[in-house]
Order: sequence, then C-alpha cells, then structure tokens
Amino acid sequence: MKIGDVRIRQVRHTDGKLRAVASITIDDCFVVHDIRIFERDGAYFVAMPSRKASDGSFKDIAHPLNTETREYIQNIILESYNAYLKENAADESGD
Repeated sequence: MKIGDVRIRQVRHTDGKLRAVASITIDDCFVVHDIRIFERDGAYFVAMPSRKASDGSFKDIAHPLNTETREYIQNIILESYNAYLKENAADESGD
C-alpha cells in the first residue's frame, strides 16, 4: 500500500482539540476523507472517519485492520501536518 497524496485542511478553532482534517489517496485509486487530527497533552493523534450511531456512540466508517497499517497511515498524516504547520508559520512570519 502506498499513500501518494495527503491533503490537510486546517480547522481554525481556539477551543476544542480538533486541529485539522486530512484526506489521503491510497495507491492512486482510493481516497479517504475526513480523517481528523486532534491534539491532546501536547501530542497529536489521528482519528479515522466515523459516524454517530443511534445509541450516541461513534463507529468508524473506514479504518485499518492492523496496528502496522494504522501506524503507517498515522505517521504519514502527522508528517504532512507538521510540514503544513512549518510552511504556514514561515508564511505568517514573512519568510
């Protein structure tokens, strides 16, 4: 599996823990949207797309089937998010 494209959409909230939403393209033929990037205790983590069930719980719509794949996807998304943050910090400082 190859993730060829990661798109980051910044969320401009000051409250809450949601920082951004990502989309990934897998093997140039499958896209997953609405992967959320959260911050908690100074660290970022990724939550796969989900929907609210009738009992109020949330169920993943799409998710990796094993830890190795989850870590691979999370690492690529967080690398892209960190690059996005650096790029935008440089743009805001006038570099």
